[in-house]
Amino acid sequence: MTIGAVRPFDVLQVDGATRRPATDRVAAEVAFEVRLNGESFAVVMRTPGDDEALAAGFLFSEGVVTRREDIVSIAVDAAADIADVTLSPDRATDVPRLLAERRQVATSSSCGMCGRRSLDLIGVDVPSLVPAWQVDPAVISSLPDALRAAQRVFDETGGIHAAGLFTCAGALEAAAEDVGRHNAVDKLVGRALLDGRLPLSNALLCVSGRTSFEIVQKALMAGIGLVAAVSAPSSLAVELARDSGLTLLGFVRGGRFNVYAHEERIGARSSS
Repeated sequence: MTIGAVRPFDVLQVDGATRRPATDRVAAEVAFEVRLNGESFAVVMRTPGDDEALAAGFLFSEGVVTRREDIVSIAVDAAADIADVTLSPDRATDVPRLLAERRQVATSSSCGMCGRRSLDLIGVDVPSLVPAWQVDPAVISSLPDALRAAQRVFDETGGIHAAGLFTCAGALEAAAEDVGRHNAVDKLVGRALLDGRLPLSNALLCVSGRTSFEIVQKALMAGIGLVAAVSAPSSLAVELARDSGLTLLGFVRGGRFNVYAHEERIGARSSS
């Protein structure tokens, strides 16, 4: 488990007429500053861990970087909760404009769009995805349990989101946890960016909660063709998925799920 991801708190447990002191373990939520070439760009609220990947994924989803070569280095000061990202010379020329456009506010862990200045800055300017494969419904149904088995911080706290990247055969390739569902996805996408694996055109994304616009947006930018969630999507998430060629699934529970967009990636159920 990542050091610093969990914090102990003294609590009072009430059970009917019984009251007793106890210690509860809570998922950490800590401010994290992302800098561009030494200049403060944004502050996000996150659970410590995978900070290098989070910084890379956050900048990718913000359109600051588009490929591994845009990043020269990421210096993470874990004690100060700061990541200083050095951009390549051609990307560094955009830093003054990027800093001017970005409101210097603390983005909440529940919303990755709260630092945007206006609605016109949340658009998605990437090509639509073209279905090139299908997934057995049984594989889809297996994703939440496989993701749940990888949730180490959830085991201790019961209060943290998770995201996982899977193969089309249902094998878990990577998982991340965070108090912010969008941060968990950024951690996965950021690690793939740093490893030179983007686009993730053959990957499935499973998230532990609901699916918002920003989750679909991040998946689309990373080239992920299918997003599955154990809970509901938002209306904007459904609209973006339908417009962009992304398969969106919700309420993946107990062998059932709803297909909200692009059912062509869902194959026939295997008879085996």
